[in-house]
Amino acid sequence: QVTLVESGGGLVQPGGSLRLSCTCSGSIRSINVMGWYRQAPGKQRELVARIPTFGKLDYADSVKGRFTISRDNAKNMVNLQMNSLKPEDTAVYYCNAEIFRESTVYWGQGTQVTVSS
Repeated sequence: QVTLVESGGGLVQPGGSLRLSCTCSGSIRSINVMGWYRQAPGKQRELVARIPTFGKLDYADSVKGRFTISRDNAKNMVNLQMNSLKPEDTAVYYCNAEIFRESTVYWGQGTQVTVSS
């Protein structure tokens, strides 16, 4: 079992920055991939960025060069640094953890990010 708690969302002006954090507890050593997804009103949930325990990072084309995902194993956290934010980045952002051997995906409760002037 894994529990994920997101923090760091809020309201920011276009061009601004936010840093999202996801704190993990539970069977952390079993996690194979952690990621951030987002869901805007009326749209499907989509991948923002993924960071596997082994392997290369993966970003959505729409955020490449602006967002950076990182993992702090000592603090059991995964972070998403978001720069040069655009109104189209407005969404609820969800932290995600995948455990392959259990064929299980865990989700946090989500944190709202609003980019508006």
